[in-house]
Amino acid sequence: MTKFPIAVQPYTVREQLAQDYVGTLERIAEIGYRGIELGRPPEGMAISEQKAHLDRIGLKVIGTHTGFDSFDFDPDAIADYLDEVSGGRFAAISLRFDSREDVIAKAAKLNKIGERFRSRDVQFLYHNHDWEFQQFEGESVLDILLRETDSELVKLELDTYWAKRGGEDPAAYLRKLQNRCPLLHIKDVEDGEEGFFAEIGEGILDFKEIAQAAEQVGTQWLVVEQDQSRRDPLESLKISYSNLKTMGLID
Repeated sequence: MTKFPIAVQPYTVREQLAQDYVGTLERIAEIGYRGIELGRPPEGMAISEQKAHLDRIGLKVIGTHTGFDSFDFDPDAIADYLDEVSGGRFAAISLRFDSREDVIAKAAKLNKIGERFRSRDVQFLYHNHDWEFQQFEGESVLDILLRETDSELVKLELDTYWAKRGGEDPAAYLRKLQNRCPLLHIKDVEDGEEGFFAEIGEGILDFKEIAQAAEQVGTQWLVVEQDQSRRDPLESLKISYSNLKTMGLID
């Protein structure tokens, strides 16, 4: 089986970053993570300083997120940031939808933004939650989005936890995304009715099967994220990394 480079989504440690930005990044790198989805540095820190810290600890920015449920961002500014930080070429968005017509209208906007990003050599991604698996007229929001967007302009950053919470088998859904899921958000789910977030390998998802599907569709990075944790979030990231290593999935 292919081994993957492993990155982290820092929303997992948002409180720790607010308290000790550089120290938290250092601890992520010490665990063994090679990549991170990261935005502009906190107030008072220049991008050049952020980049110097990342270079020193060996952590690569693989992409960034544009925001949540808003088109109020400048693709060129995001591309400029990725250029300056010598980062990867991915920018992701998440949206909410209230009707089939809303999905189709927003898909058109995604295509236009994806075209702008492509002119700057940045790949635009859509990141799902569970509500994209609700159906309008017998078709899920995510399936409509995938059909209505250009597969070269808008790709998917599938999230395994939210796919499961949406009623899908993450590996099976991933297999439908040939050449369309370069980044894969991996998070596990506890057994039981609550379905709380779990560290990778501590829940009910089969990550070896998920990794096989990721290999088949051309996924480039696995990105660990845990929205909430029953442990210290950095300890959760350490457990997830260790379990991925035991599974033989880490490059």
